[in-house]
Amino acid sequence: MAPVTLNHVKKSYGDVPVIHGVDIDIADGEFVVLVGPSGCGKSTLLRMIAGLETITGGEISIGARVVNDLDPKDRDIAMVFQNYALYPHMTVETNMGFSLEHRGASKAEIAERVNWAADILGLVPLLKRYPRQLSGGQRQRVAMGRAIVRNPQVFLFDEPLSNLDAKLRVVMRGEIKSLHQRLGVTTVYVTHDQVEAMTMADKIVVMHAGKVEQIGAPLELYDRPANQFVAGFIGSPSMNFIGGTITQAGFVAAGITLPLPAGVKGDNAVYGIRPEHFELTPDGLPAIVQLVEPMGSETQVTMTLGEHKVIGVFRERVQARPGATLNVRPDIGNIHLFDATTGLRIN
Repeated sequence: MAPVTLNHVKKSYGDVPVIHGVDIDIADGEFVVLVGPSGCGKSTLLRMIAGLETITGGEISIGARVVNDLDPKDRDIAMVFQNYALYPHMTVETNMGFSLEHRGASKAEIAERVNWAADILGLVPLLKRYPRQLSGGQRQRVAMGRAIVRNPQVFLFDEPLSNLDAKLRVVMRGEIKSLHQRLGVTTVYVTHDQVEAMTMADKIVVMHAGKVEQIGAPLELYDRPANQFVAGFIGSPSMNFIGGTITQAGFVAAGITLPLPAGVKGDNAVYGIRPEHFELTPDGLPAIVQLVEPMGSETQVTMTLGEHKVIGVFRERVQARPGATLNVRPDIGNIHLFDATTGLRIN
C-alpha cells in the first residue's frame, strides 16, 4: 500500500492541452473516485498514473518514488480495465496467475495466491473455465482477481462496470467496495456514473474539461458543492437551477418569488434546489404538474414553478394528474446560490 500524489500534472497532445495542472493527494489505503462527463480527462489521468500515457508536465509519486519515467511494470500497480482484457485461450486459473508466472514466481506460490484470490471473489468453482464460458460479472471478477494476486501498492480501475447491466452493476459495486475494505489497498477508480462515485468513494475528485472542479467526501460535495457544475453533476435527479435576482423580498425569477435564507447578499444569481428538498404544504408556491412518475418508495414529479420547469421527489404518493396544481415549498435550509457569471457558490 502507498499514497499517490499528483503535483501540477499536465498532458498535451501536440499543441492541444487536455490536462491542465492537476493536484491530487491520495492517502495510503484511500478509495478515490475520479468522476466527470465523457472527455473530461479522467481516464487519461488514470493512464498517466499507470504509466500507459506519458505526462507533459508535473510529477506523479507512488509512495516515496517519483514514477514519471518508470515503466508500468515497475510502478507496483495493478489495473482493471473496462473490457476485462482476459486472455481467451487461458483458463481462469491461468489468467489470474499469469502475471506472477511472468515475474518468475514458483508454481506453489502462484497456486497459493490464485486460490486465495479465487476464494475471496467466489471464483473457486470457475478456475478451470475459459473466459468465453463466463458471464460479464464473472469475467470482471477474474480481472479483479488477476489484479489482487500481485499484491500491488495501488489498484487502478478504469470504468470496470460500464459493460454490465444495471442490476449486476449494483452487485459488483458492493463487491469492489467490500474488497477494498478487506484488503485496504490504495484505490483510484474512474467512472462517469456519479451514483458509483457517491456510494463507493472515501473521496471524490470531480473533473471537467481537464481540470479539477472540487475534491471532497461524497456528502461534502452533495451538501456543499463549490460551483454550479459540481452541483448539477452530483445527485440524481440533478439539482434544479433557476436564474434570477437576489432582493430583500426574496429570489425574484420569471413568474415567481422564491424564499431565501437570512443574510444572503448579491445580485444576479442562480438558485439551486435538489428535487428531494421540495415539500408539499398547503401554504406553498403553486406548481403546475406536467408529469407524475411513481417510483414505489417515492414519487417524481415534473412541474412548472412560474416559468421554470423543475423536478420534485416526494416520499408521499402524489396522485395529481398533468395540469393539476401542487403547493410546494423549497426547504430554506437546503438552498444553494451560485454567481450567475462565474458559477461559484455564494452562500
